[in-house]
Amino acid sequence: MVKSTDDINKLSRIILDAAMYVHSSLGPGLLESAYEHCLYFELHSRGIACERQLELPIMYRGHRIDAGYRSDLLVGDTIIVELKTTERILPVHEAQLLSYLKLSNKRLGLLINFNAIHLKDGIKRMVNEL
Repeated sequence: MVKSTDDINKLSRIILDAAMYVHSSLGPGLLESAYEHCLYFELHSRGIACERQLELPIMYRGHRIDAGYRSDLLVGDTIIVELKTTERILPVHEAQLLSYLKLSNKRLGLLINFNAIHLKDGIKRMVNEL
């Protein structure tokens, strides 16, 4: 099902609100997996469909290859959410999310660094032009 841009933006705002809630509850300094579990829980508690650690196979010369790539969260079968707990978001993190968007054929991804003092400073929105 193709969602409208308005629907995707609304879902994105819900994800970011949930992430802000998790961050304000826990603060920075935990492992990435802790934030992943809590954000997954928070989204489900808000009635949002979400999958964790979704396999992202590579299609190479007509063959499906599982190279071990997994997205942290796929929300509403629409938005890939990649979580980090680093000093800052690096270009390699952005490249990773863009690759995940291409592998999954999704349009929007959110890169969220929970190690930021103010979560708004640790958010990067990325679009796959398909």
